[in-house]
Amino acid sequence: QVRLVESGGGLVQPGGSLRLSCVSSGSSFRLYAMAWYRQAPGKQRELVATITTIRSTDYADSVKGRFTISRDNAKNTVYLQMNSLKPEDTAVYFCNNPRFDAWGQGTQVTVSS
Repeated sequence: QVRLVESGGGLVQPGGSLRLSCVSSGSSFRLYAMAWYRQAPGKQRELVATITTIRSTDYADSVKGRFTISRDNAKNTVYLQMNSLKPEDTAVYFCNNPRFDAWGQGTQVTVSS
């Protein structure tokens, strides 16, 4: 059973930064690609960023240049560094292991002045 637990969400002002973490257990973490998704109230869940086993990355156009996904295989952890945050980034952010269709519980990010 693969378990993912996110943390690091909170309330920030526009232009601020936040770093999300996702700790995985129950898998050989280094062998799998990982992803971050987000869902705002009344909107579809959207893919934010992905990272492969060789640390190749991809981003949604809306976050390119502002967000960075990374991983630390020794800690079984995926990170999402979010800079220059906008109100439109407000959402619940979820960690995902696509191979197992495993999801975390989500962490709330609110960008507001």
